[in-house]
Amino acid sequence: MKFDRIMIRYGEMALKGKNKKLFEQKLKYNLSGKLKEFPETTIEKTQGRMYVHLNGEHPQKVMEACQKVFGIHSLSFAVKVEQSEEAMKEAVLLAFHDARGAQTFKISSKRTDKSFPLPSQEINPMLGGHILRNTDGVTVDVHRPDVEIKVEVRHEGVLITARDYPGAGGLPAGTTGKSLLMLSGGIDSPVAGYLTMKRGVELEAVHFHSPPYTSERAKQKVIDLAQELAKYGSKVKIHVIPFTAVQQKIHREMPSGYSMTITRRMMMRISEKIAEQQGILSITTGESLGQVASQTMESMNTINEVTNYPVIRPLAAMDKLEIIDISRKIGTYDISIRPFEDCCTVFVPKAPKTKPTRANANYYESNTDFSEDLEKAVRESYTIEVDAQGSTDQQEDAFDDLL
Repeated sequence: MKFDRIMIRYGEMALKGKNKKLFEQKLKYNLSGKLKEFPETTIEKTQGRMYVHLNGEHPQKVMEACQKVFGIHSLSFAVKVEQSEEAMKEAVLLAFHDARGAQTFKISSKRTDKSFPLPSQEINPMLGGHILRNTDGVTVDVHRPDVEIKVEVRHEGVLITARDYPGAGGLPAGTTGKSLLMLSGGIDSPVAGYLTMKRGVELEAVHFHSPPYTSERAKQKVIDLAQELAKYGSKVKIHVIPFTAVQQKIHREMPSGYSMTITRRMMMRISEKIAEQQGILSITTGESLGQVASQTMESMNTINEVTNYPVIRPLAAMDKLEIIDISRKIGTYDISIRPFEDCCTVFVPKAPKTKPTRANANYYESNTDFSEDLEKAVRESYTIEVDAQGSTDQQEDAFDDLL
C-alpha cells in the first residue's frame, strides 16, 4: 500500500465567506500550473477540501511543488481505503512509518458515515493496538504525540493522514490584484516581491538597466531572480528600461546630494507610466526604513510625491538579517550576491542627502526638463517574460499610445 494523494488544508482562505469559492478556484488554477511537470497528477476539489491525486508520480517531488503555492496552510500525504478493519490497519501503519523517528503517537478518528459499525471510541484503540503490535519501542501519548494519525470514515471510504507539511501560507496569487515590482539585482526587492505575492498579488516587474555602466550579467541576475519568484506564482513579465541617458543627465545637472533622491523620483514616474499602461494598480519596492539614505522617512516622503499610486513596502519594518533569512529560504540570496552592480549602485553620490525635502527636489528638477528623456526611456523599453523553468520570451513594449 502507498499514499495515493495529498490533502491540502486552507489557511485564512477558509474564512472568506461568500468569496471562498473564487479563492478556491484560483488556488486550483495556480496549483494546476505548478503541477504541469507532473502530468499524471489530477486535482479534486470537494466540499471544503482539495486533493492532489498522485497517480504514480513521485510523492515527495509533488509535495515540494505544492509547498510553493500560496494559499495552502498545510499538506499531508493521504491514502483512501475501503471500510474494512484490515485495510484501515494497514493504512495507519503506513502513516506511522511516514513520520520517521516518531516514538509516540495518537489516533484521532472521526466517523461521518454513521452506518459504519464501530464508533470512534472503538476505532482508536483498534488501530492504535495494531501499531503497537507491529512496532518496537513505541507508545501512545494522547496529549503531546510525535505524530497524530487522523482517520476519517466517510461514505465513499476511509481517509487516513499523518505527518503535516507546511504550506506557503497567504492567499492564492492573483486574488488581490496586480502590482509592479521595482526589481533590482539586490537582496531586498525579490524578498519584497515574494511577500507581496504571499498576499495574493500577481507581479509584473520593472528593471532599470544602464549600459555600459551595468552589464548584461547584471540584467541576467534580475532574470534569474524573476525565475525564482515565478516558482511561487505564474510567469513574471519584466519591463526593462534603458536608463543610461536619464542617469547621466541627473549626474551631470543635479546637485550631488540630491542625485539619488531625484533618480528614485524618475524611476517612480516611469514605473507609474508602465503600471498605468498595464492596468496595474500599485507599485512594490524593497525599501526598508532607515537602511540607506534613500530609505529614510524624509526620502520616502519626497520620492512618493511624484506618484498617486499606492506604494507597497513590505520590508519597511524589517531589519537586514530578517530580509536575508527570507532570501535564503526562497532561493534568491545566492543570486542577489553575485558581484554585478545595478544602476542604483553605479551612480551613488559620496554624501547623499538623508533628509531631502519636496521643495528642494522640485526646485532642482524645475531647472532641467526630463520629460523627453522619460518618454524615450519608456518608448524604448522591452519586456522579458520568465517562467519557473527558466524559459524567457523577449518582446518590444508598445507604449506609444500612452505617451
